Amino acid sequence: MSMIRDLRAAVRPSRPVPRKDTGTGTYDTTRDPATPSAVVDCAVYRDGARVPAPRPLTPQEAMRQVRRDGGFVWIGLHEPTESEFAGIASEFGLHPLAVEDAVQAHQRPKLERYDDSLFTVFKTIHYVDHDQLTATSEVVETGEVMCFTGRDFFITVRHGGQGSLRALRHRLEDDLELLAKGPSAVLHAIADHVVDGYVAVASALQDDVDDVETEVFSPGRGGTARGTDAGRIYQLKREVMEFRRAVSPLLRPMQLLSERPMRLVDPDIQKYFRDVADHLARVQEQVIGFDELLNSILQANLAQASVAQNEDMRKITAWAAIIAVPTMVCGVYGMNFTHMPELHWRYGYPAIMSVTVVICLGIHRTLKRNGWL
Repeated sequence: MSMIRDLRAAVRPSRPVPRKDTGTGTYDTTRDPATPSAVVDCAVYRDGARVPAPRPLTPQEAMRQVRRDGGFVWIGLHEPTESEFAGIASEFGLHPLAVEDAVQAHQRPKLERYDDSLFTVFKTIHYVDHDQLTATSEVVETGEVMCFTGRDFFITVRHGGQGSLRALRHRLEDDLELLAKGPSAVLHAIADHVVDGYVAVASALQDDVDDVETEVFSPGRGGTARGTDAGRIYQLKREVMEFRRAVSPLLRPMQLLSERPMRLVDPDIQKYFRDVADHLARVQEQVIGFDELLNSILQANLAQASVAQNEDMRKITAWAAIIAVPTMVCGVYGMNFTHMPELHWRYGYPAIMSVTVVICLGIHRTLKRNGWL
C-alpha cells in the first residue's frame, strides 16, 4: 500500500491534503478550496426520497444521520487516494482487500461477498467517434466503477473520465418507489446503465466491422479484391478484445445476482438482474462474433495480399519472357563471328526484326489469353 501512496504522490502532486483522524471518530475535511474533493456527491435517502440538507454532508455526517433516522446513504467518489478513502472505509467497515482494489483500479469485473457488504467491479466502455479508422485509432475507451453495497449504504468509486453517474442519480431520484428498495436498487440501476452502454458500443462497433469487411472484399482495380491495410484490421481487433475483457467476466456476477438469494439484495430487485444478465449475454455473443469475424477478415486480407503479389509476379514474369526474345536475338547477333548467316544478306536486318516482333506478339497473345497479362 505504501507503494501505491508513493506512486499517487508522484503522479498527482496537487491532490488534496488527506483527511486525518481527529481522535473523536470524525475526520478533518479541511483542504484547499481550489482543489476538488474526491467525493462527488453524498446524500441520504429515506423512503425513496433524497433528504434535503442545508449544506453538503460529509460521509460521516450522512452515516450518523442514517443510523439515527433510518434510510441509506449513497456516496459517490472519483479516483480517491488511499488517504482520502481511509476514513470512509473505516466508518463503513469496508474490507481492506476490497478497499485496496477500489483505490488501485484496473480490476477485472467481479462480484465479491464480504460479511456486511458486496463489492462489485464494472468496466465502463465508451465509443470514441472517428472519421476514419486507422492503424492507431482508439475505438473504445474504458473506465471503472466499483460499488460497495451494504444494508444502509451504497458507495461508488469511479475511475476514468467516462461513466459519470450524475444523470443516473437524478433519474433514480425521480423514481421514489424504486429507490425505496434501498442500496440494491442502486446496484441494479448501475449494472443496467453499464450494460446499456455495452449495447450502444456494440452497435457502433458493428458499423466499423461492416466497413472493414466491405473494404476488404470490395473489387479493386481489374475486378479483383486487393485487400486493405492489415494494421487497421488488427487495431480494430485489439479494441474488440478490450471490449470483450469488460463484458465476458461480468456475466457470471450478473447471473449470481439474478439467481442466488443474497441477504443484501432485495428479492423484488433480484428479478431485474435477470434482464441485465440477458442483455449482457447478447452483447457477449456479439463481441465474440466480432472477434471471430475479424479473424476471418484478417486471414482473407492476408490471402488477398498474397494473391495480389502472385498476380504481380506473373505479370513481371510474362513481360520478362517477352523481353527475353529480342534479348536472345541481339545476343546471338552481337557475338561478332566472321562467318554468321544473314550478316551480309541485304534483307537480314528487317527479316530478323520482323521475326522477333512476330514471336513477341505471339507470346503476348498467349499469355494474355491465359490470364497472365
